[in-house]
Amino acid sequence: MSGTADPKAAREHARAQGGTRVETMPILPPVASDLPDGIAAADLVWEETVAPGGYTSRRLARGTRLRLIDKAGDACASLNIFNAEMPTERLNVADTVKVQWNAYLGEGKLLLSDMGRVLMSILADGAGTHDTFCGVSNAGGNLRKYGEGRNSGAYPNGRDRLILGAAKHGLTRRDVHPAVNLFKGTRIEADGGITPLVGPFEPGREVLLRAEMDVIVVIANCPHVLDPRPEYASTPLRLTAWRGPIATDEDPVRNATPEGQRAFLNTEDYYRR
Repeated sequence: MSGTADPKAAREHARAQGGTRVETMPILPPVASDLPDGIAAADLVWEETVAPGGYTSRRLARGTRLRLIDKAGDACASLNIFNAEMPTERLNVADTVKVQWNAYLGEGKLLLSDMGRVLMSILADGAGTHDTFCGVSNAGGNLRKYGEGRNSGAYPNGRDRLILGAAKHGLTRRDVHPAVNLFKGTRIEADGGITPLVGPFEPGREVLLRAEMDVIVVIANCPHVLDPRPEYASTPLRLTAWRGPIATDEDPVRNATPEGQRAFLNTEDYYRR
């Protein structure tokens, strides 16, 4: 019989793990030694490293900055975003592409909702390889490729990870929508084919987002659905978030395009109640 089959032994075993620290876990209270200049430690609201094949979710206030770091060069941050106050409003990848006349995300681009508002914006991009076309892997695809695709298995899939993250905020499978993939890119060829740009890349690439609304962010860190490698290739993804001011009328991201200005006006109109 296992030593933990006895309740008292199980309790002692569990309590003995209390001081255990691993790389891929939330840090509570959040601590980070590499915050940008001018950011006070007291403004830090989230510090976590997501394991390969892992997921996470968080509610972030308007103005919050979210920094994502591809620590070892093979992370894939599949991103769902919801209006925290009214989660029926969520990231619309098609409108994000269509309204901005550009399918390739980068610095200054916006992540738009299905109601024409800005959920988050990209303030800085040190990666340059992102994907708005392919979405995430699913259980059946992972089963065929890796021999296993369940959440509880060795090769979890992106969609089920997003479902778990959304569930922590009262959302269901029906609420999970097409994702944007950060750090793993695609290129559309002249004949319409899709070329995956999945690396591995140089470690330490960063992306900085700003929440333009109160949002729920759900992130899965699973291999890109078009990754051609036979192995399940994924490495840790670091997340750091801190409080910050909302965009001003003079903000360069807000004023980069007429379409962006309109989306920001739609956002401000939502909060003018």
